[in-house]
Amino acid sequence: MAGGSLTKNGKGKRQKQLAKAAQHEDEQLEAFSERPLSASLERNMELIQNELGESKDIIFRRLGLFGRNEQEVLLVYVQGMVDDERMNEFVISPLLGETRLPGGYAQSAKLEDMKRNLLSVGIVNDIADWKLLFQKLFMGYVILLLDGAEGALAANIVGGERRGIEEPKTEMAIRGPREGFTESIRVNSSMIRRKIRSPKLWLEQWTLGDISQTPVNIMYVKGLADENVLADLRERLEAISIDGVLESGYIEELITDQRWSPFPTALNIERPDAVAGNLLEGRIAILVDGTPFVLIVPAILNLFFQASEDYYQRFDIATFLRMLRFVSFLIALLMPSVYVAIVGYHQEMIPTQLLLKLAAQREGVPFPAYLEAFIMEFVFEILREAVVRMPSAAGNTISIVGGLVIGQSVVEAGIVSPAVVIVVAFTAISSFVSPAYSLGIAARLLRFFLLLAASTLGFYGIALVVLLLLLHLSNIRSFGMPYLKPFGPLFAKDLKDTLVRAPLWMMKERPQRLADHNPVRQQIEHIPRKEPEQ
Repeated sequence: MAGGSLTKNGKGKRQKQLAKAAQHEDEQLEAFSERPLSASLERNMELIQNELGESKDIIFRRLGLFGRNEQEVLLVYVQGMVDDERMNEFVISPLLGETRLPGGYAQSAKLEDMKRNLLSVGIVNDIADWKLLFQKLFMGYVILLLDGAEGALAANIVGGERRGIEEPKTEMAIRGPREGFTESIRVNSSMIRRKIRSPKLWLEQWTLGDISQTPVNIMYVKGLADENVLADLRERLEAISIDGVLESGYIEELITDQRWSPFPTALNIERPDAVAGNLLEGRIAILVDGTPFVLIVPAILNLFFQASEDYYQRFDIATFLRMLRFVSFLIALLMPSVYVAIVGYHQEMIPTQLLLKLAAQREGVPFPAYLEAFIMEFVFEILREAVVRMPSAAGNTISIVGGLVIGQSVVEAGIVSPAVVIVVAFTAISSFVSPAYSLGIAARLLRFFLLLAASTLGFYGIALVVLLLLLHLSNIRSFGMPYLKPFGPLFAKDLKDTLVRAPLWMMKERPQRLADHNPVRQQIEHIPRKEPEQ
């Protein structure tokens, strides 16, 4: 016991030493990042090389101003993150050219004169400290350091190889735009601005991740977005302290209201038109550099059953498709457990002829109904995950071979009955109908709990779990918005855009509690139509 306590004390001291060393290192880095730049070109170059470990992809280019060596300019940039042609044309050529700066190069105005008269680049930022310098450097800017000047310039020459705009892979649509977001936050924000050409569309910039320094933007329509929700979102983003933000899922998990709920409280979208539609209703978009998925907050349960294509079709067709999605979600959630409950506990609900056929099918099966369903659901989840992780060419083959061979083999071997295979297959097909992949995952997870409840208490167990789910859903909030809105609490005006999609001329107001200070969406009362001549 004494040895164990000594070991624990030794580990505790070691952890304290490591924590103190890490804190000291962070303080040193913070102190360095806030230091101003030196007026010596050699000193600045030495500090950059030491800080970046002499990385080979960091390019240092020294130029004599106007081709002479009296004054030197140092260009620093990351290879592969800048547009070489634009840099040569708009930065290097003017610096080496014969154009003279006005004013005789006053010592305090050198950088300002270069910025005004030499650099023919759209965006040029002034830099006074090392923290901003490294942020701009790794965003793809070209850093210009002038010998004798305390400061630097950052020219926006962002380039490099990027994926082009393509059709979204996860949100396919028969009718509507064919463009989807890319991994570039600048391209994504510009795509949204092409949909909403209004000065009221505001953008706020953030940098999250102590090491990754990931650019994050929030976009909203001024006058529509709730200021309280905006203030809450800003506070949550400011509270994030993490080494790196590599995808929007990091932010979604860190700012979510319900940390232990399987239901998502932020909607991720890959289509610019869908984001624009949500912004016009008063919601807020969160864009993260490096991912094509944009987060929408606040998000309610009804939002996960809507697709942008609903507003491009006639209202009656859109209503039918929405009801189909709701029914498919219920089938994907409840069908296996309902089958187990009926076969195991409530056989009187089955017609006699069907009951006799089910009994004949299960005559040689060694497992009870709930274990059959559980095994097949587990096998199908493994198969689905394998298809997702495999290359596309092999994934299609595995899905076909796995589904046919495994399904037929287990039936012929007498491990499961054919009815279970039909139930699991139909459940799997229904789970793909949901437009939101995150909601489909929640249904897949809850299906196993419902199977367990159905195997122990039958329909009573299913009713108990469903009641608990409803209580849980009624307690969820997304930035203060009730998750079951507009059903609970009831907002009668918002029912026009839920299970049914009313005609556009009837939806004159925006959803309540989103843009209450500007609720009117359209002023159309009546569009005159000419009656046909008799």
